[in-house]
Amino acid sequence: MSSVLFLPDGSADWPRLVPVTLMAACSVALSTAYTAQYVFDIEPCVLCLYQRIPYVLVGVLTLAAILMPRGSGRSTLVAICVPILFIGSAIAVYHVGVEQHWWVSAAGCGGSLPESMSTADFQASLLDKPEKSCDQLDWTLFGVSMATYNAAAYMVLGFATMFGLRRMRGR
Repeated sequence: MSSVLFLPDGSADWPRLVPVTLMAACSVALSTAYTAQYVFDIEPCVLCLYQRIPYVLVGVLTLAAILMPRGSGRSTLVAICVPILFIGSAIAVYHVGVEQHWWVSAAGCGGSLPESMSTADFQASLLDKPEKSCDQLDWTLFGVSMATYNAAAYMVLGFATMFGLRRMRGR
């Protein structure tokens, strides 16, 4: 793999290195989220699920960039990833604000009963598993929530991608 990402003189093959590294980072982030959900039974809320979408989009774009022939728009696909990563960071920061009760979520987290409901609808709602509230913390590491780590990861990836994009374009 290293021979693919580095040139014979030992320098980095930036047009290949950047998308491969970015795709690997997105794969690790998604693997971590799904491991937490399915192995450790940490139920995601709606905002947690929304935070996965940018990782998937960036993963698809970088896979397309990796499969493209050299010099055929690879840097354009990577450039599209930058705003997607910063949007992912914004979603994660928004989630942190909901967790910290700085604001109330507009994403419908936690659900509430309507003012009027038929008996049949009420019985059906009792059988449904309620949505997890977005302000409920199930897991922290050093007192920091997964959403906070996610916000930082998206920011780091966004800035690192900008740096890598400059190197890809030879500036």
